Amino acid sequence: MTTTAAPRVQEPDLKKRLAPFFNPPREPVLVEIPELGYLMIDGKGAPDEGAEYPTTDFQKAFAALFPVVYTLKFRLKRDGLTMPILPLEALWFTGGDGGFDMNVPQDQWGWRAMLAVSDDVTQAIFDEAVAEVRRKKGDSPELQRLRFERWREGRCAQVMHVGPYSEERPTIERLHAFIAAQGCRPRGAHHEIYLGDPRRADPAKLKTVLRQPVE
Repeated sequence: MTTTAAPRVQEPDLKKRLAPFFNPPREPVLVEIPELGYLMIDGKGAPDEGAEYPTTDFQKAFAALFPVVYTLKFRLKRDGLTMPILPLEALWFTGGDGGFDMNVPQDQWGWRAMLAVSDDVTQAIFDEAVAEVRRKKGDSPELQRLRFERWREGRCAQVMHVGPYSEERPTIERLHAFIAAQGCRPRGAHHEIYLGDPRRADPAKLKTVLRQPVE
């Protein structure tokens, strides 16, 4: 007697499921972020917003995510599964407790470059993808630091910022004023989700989701 393994069931469209979290209004709102799988690279220092090619550790970390996420995408496609490529994200923190203080000099900021992936990605599939990228493109410090982790951010306040990254401060202050008005307080790192490409977009039209976990 032989048995046939049940086919893997495609998860609901990830991009549609996460759309409310990637498109907040320009007035702050509270949301509950579910557990997700992420590709992550940690580092320290500020990005160079105007560079055409990756020059800072932060930019190189972002660049290192793409070969792996596309390898994952094509690996899942062989199983009949679809995985969208989602926006780049970053956590920013300045203290040992993981909190964020805008008044700390940027070269002292810590960061975590991230990219959310499908729930169909497992540690084994991730390891295979990294090994394949190494075979094709060689190793790099960023690839050595890359990891796969499942993370639940939980309750957060978030808002859409439209404009240059250098002009985020008033929007962040407005977000924190909203948090206080809700009887909450910030916890953990400042979170940004980048919906535009600063190398090509008009800085005045760049859209960035600014998110802060709360308690």
